[in-house]
Amino acid sequence: MSHVSIQSMTMHFDGKPPTKAVDDLDLEIEEGEFLVLLGPSGCGKTTTLRCLAGLETPSAGRISFGPTTVFDAARRVNLSPDKRNIGMVFQSYALWPHMTVRKNIKYPLKARRIKEGLKGGWVEETAALVDCGVLLDRYPAQLSGGQQQRVALARGLVARPDLVLFDEPLSNLDARLRDQVRAEIHELHGRLGFTAVFVTHDQSEALALGDRLAIMRHGRIEQYDTPEHVFERPATEYVAAFIGMSNRLVCKRADNGWACSGQVLAGAPLQAAPLGGTVAVRLRSEDVDIHPGTATVPADRTTATATIVDSEYGGKTMDVVARLGDTRIFARIPSGDSGGFARRLTPGERVIISFRPTDAMLYEAEADRSADAEAVGEQTSDVPAQAVSV
Repeated sequence: MSHVSIQSMTMHFDGKPPTKAVDDLDLEIEEGEFLVLLGPSGCGKTTTLRCLAGLETPSAGRISFGPTTVFDAARRVNLSPDKRNIGMVFQSYALWPHMTVRKNIKYPLKARRIKEGLKGGWVEETAALVDCGVLLDRYPAQLSGGQQQRVALARGLVARPDLVLFDEPLSNLDARLRDQVRAEIHELHGRLGFTAVFVTHDQSEALALGDRLAIMRHGRIEQYDTPEHVFERPATEYVAAFIGMSNRLVCKRADNGWACSGQVLAGAPLQAAPLGGTVAVRLRSEDVDIHPGTATVPADRTTATATIVDSEYGGKTMDVVARLGDTRIFARIPSGDSGGFARRLTPGERVIISFRPTDAMLYEAEADRSADAEAVGEQTSDVPAQAVSV
């Protein structure tokens, strides 16, 4: 295990125009911590991982693993990957096709000449940890995707590295296997306690695995906190959009409350006193409910009248799209009984949408900006917004 320190790390890529993939990054990863770098394509998370691995050379800054400096631009220190005592698990498995599973797992021990591991049964021990003991004499082509990823995980752990780096290792697996291998990685970390950095764009992976999350944007960290705090109190609208608050209502101050798309919101008021005259309200689809147009809505909910655009049956839930003026609202509601209200929603039907103000996050609205667009990789304004809980 190892404490990892990144100080003022910057990474430029030449091109037309030049790109600053990592921008003056400072990061401290505690010994035994599982850190997740989360963000869309192009935010700098994979470049950061590759700099830790020694596969990229930063333009400036310093990286230390415990007492050992592995990179220092000012002192011209740059240890090669094989001298950094890291394990790495790749998205593409990267197994040698001509080697058996045993030889693939053994490779880091041979490359680093770890005689204790070669003679001490580390290969068999590590294979058993990831449930690959019966596969040792097979070749990668004879394995399923999930089995290959378990072998890749064993290879990353077998040399007992100071730091294990995961580069989107679950993205090539189907949904069932992804959940299974994710749970196995979480269990292994709990048992072995290795220090880890895990790169992903999947918020469910990040929330399940991370001790802390670093949400990245334009090569910088937008929020660095526990999964619970990131999920419940996203610091900026960009973070809110990325971690699933897909509904965005732009509301303006009205004489008797707040108006969205020209309609004054009724029911429980939004508490947005610290903010200005225009706010962006962020909500998860699970926190939005749909009621019949004549229904009496509980007094603790904020309400508005909307029109159904579409609805999809999903078993126990219905995914509903409604329109409030020019704003699309997404709701995931219980499907209820066959023939009930939720299953009979039709396009054009007038309904009431509602949500609890405590489930919403309010941000100072930015002109001509959509955090949703940026959260999927498009370039927009880089001015962060302050969050206020309501």
